Amino acid sequence: MFVARTENLTKIYGTRAGIDSLTLEVEPGEVFGFLGPDGAGKTTTIRLFMDLIRPTSGRALLFGMDSHAQSVHIRKLVGYLPAQMSLPRFTTGANVLRYFSKLRGGVSFSKIEHLAGRLKVNLNAPIQRLDEADTFKIGLVQAFMHDPELLLLDEPTRYLDDAGREALYELIAEVRREGRTVFISSRSLNEMERITDRVGVIHNGRLVAVERAVHLRARAFNKVEMQFAGPVTHEIFESQPTIRNLRWQENRLQCLVTGDPQALLELARKQSEVMDFKARQPSLEEAFSLYYGVGHAG
Repeated sequence: MFVARTENLTKIYGTRAGIDSLTLEVEPGEVFGFLGPDGAGKTTTIRLFMDLIRPTSGRALLFGMDSHAQSVHIRKLVGYLPAQMSLPRFTTGANVLRYFSKLRGGVSFSKIEHLAGRLKVNLNAPIQRLDEADTFKIGLVQAFMHDPELLLLDEPTRYLDDAGREALYELIAEVRREGRTVFISSRSLNEMERITDRVGVIHNGRLVAVERAVHLRARAFNKVEMQFAGPVTHEIFESQPTIRNLRWQENRLQCLVTGDPQALLELARKQSEVMDFKARQPSLEEAFSLYYGVGHAG
């Protein structure tokens, strides 16, 4: 049985499709990434799983149960972090989490404090004094604290700094080791490569591809631009299997490099003095265009 599944799931907003005929399956015990730019349909899908909105057609199932008809039972099994946190402003994080604990049949406050400590968030500060990152951390604690069988996390690292992201990645890895399941949406290709088992790629409401994260890692590339001091032999670079999309402008080369771009720099230095060398990872939209043949997000 799949932990999460959609069957031709469609949600229309006016004249626009939030998602269109979405069919995907999430296996037990995996970290499934849902990758796409803003407006692609990530939040719509997660809200449909949580029965916060109703589909135009098709259906969403969690643990084999219809997300609407059996929503009360499903919510006992799920930890959910929305894309936007809305918490009572004039109380503390501790009081908010005690309230969520009661809704879930009781979670020891020592466990809540342990999670808060790992995420480095002050539970005694009033919510109104917390920045967006700490507000999200309160949301993460409530999602994880009852050891749910499934975590639905909608762009959970959007406001986190490097330390916060690392703490979250560790929590996700622990959930996976325990055989529980994570469905996490993101706009970061690197994040998906690092923490997921499989990735569903969504663009303009349509599922473009589902593939294992290791395949994303295998073809990760950098955009490279370099300036030579003098003329070089183009064929030497064009014959390299890790270099593609070469563009020459006099003694300047622009290209895409799979793997470590330093190997290209070493090759270049054997041909001529390198006056300038820049390597950067592509934007999500550029990666979408190259990998999946879809245009930039609107």
